[in-house]
Amino acid sequence: MSEPPGTAVSVTDAPPLTDTPSKPLAAQRVQPLRRPGRWIATAVVVVLAAQFVHGLVTNPFYQWDRFGYWFLRPTVLDGLLITLEVAAYSAVLGLVGGVLLALARLSKSPVLRAVSWTYVWALRSIPLIVVLLFLYNFSALYKTLSLGVPFGPAFFSFDESRLATDMVIAVIGLSLNEAAYAAEVVRGGILSVDQGQHEAAAALGLPKGYQFRKIVFPQALRSIVPNYVNQLIGLIKGTSLVFYVSLLDLFGTVQSMGSTYPGDIVPLLLVATVWYLILTSAVSVVQFYVERHYARGATRSLPPTPLQKLRTGLTELRARIRREAAV
Repeated sequence: MSEPPGTAVSVTDAPPLTDTPSKPLAAQRVQPLRRPGRWIATAVVVVLAAQFVHGLVTNPFYQWDRFGYWFLRPTVLDGLLITLEVAAYSAVLGLVGGVLLALARLSKSPVLRAVSWTYVWALRSIPLIVVLLFLYNFSALYKTLSLGVPFGPAFFSFDESRLATDMVIAVIGLSLNEAAYAAEVVRGGILSVDQGQHEAAAALGLPKGYQFRKIVFPQALRSIVPNYVNQLIGLIKGTSLVFYVSLLDLFGTVQSMGSTYPGDIVPLLLVATVWYLILTSAVSVVQFYVERHYARGATRSLPPTPLQKLRTGLTELRARIRREAAV
């Protein structure tokens, strides 16, 4: 029987759309959005990675037995120790030089700014191998070095060839090159500090040196650390060039052993590759914890460590398995 015209029908009087009673909203399960493209890309990457690992393990050309023989040989470890020494000395000296160059670049003295800019421009333009070879042949240009009055008497002089050992040449060359890049990293980090921090420190009447050490530089480190660690990783790899100045580092030792044992060239190169991977990975781990330390006060919560990520992932996996079992 139809309602007469003008009669309103109540919503409560309308028949239900379905005979099945609806579940409470809290009891309904949210279905995740399906992403077939992501699954296809993941499957392709997994297959390619599995094929790469399979070829790496089963290809006899790599000679993994010889790799195991050479990996911990004393001659290789001696070269590794030289690589660590050169990288450590160069990193410290390069960072100190970079800080001084950055401060000179930011100073109000036009002479300091010009000298700093010229140094950075020149050392970033000249390839590292050229710098090392030039220093290696430096004694041919200047047999003795002296310190005194320009165009006047010298206070003392010394024989350059006696002091410029292969280790010294390698460290000086890498440090000079590293300082040029570290200067730009430090300068960029200092400029990234908000100008209000400088003004607040100046308003308190703090000395300039105290402002830099306690206020500006700690905040700049949040920007300096990740960029300088990239430079440090490049420095570790750059130590392979000291072979050309007759210093047998890790790469130089591998090259020398490869010439003596031509059949083991590939496993020896793999030995060097794995050691470089270990060194750069160790630096990356240190970088993570240093960044995490200087992130205090800048973020609401510190980024989780790898162990914390693993625990969280296992907890979420257990909870998901329980939900699946309950359904």
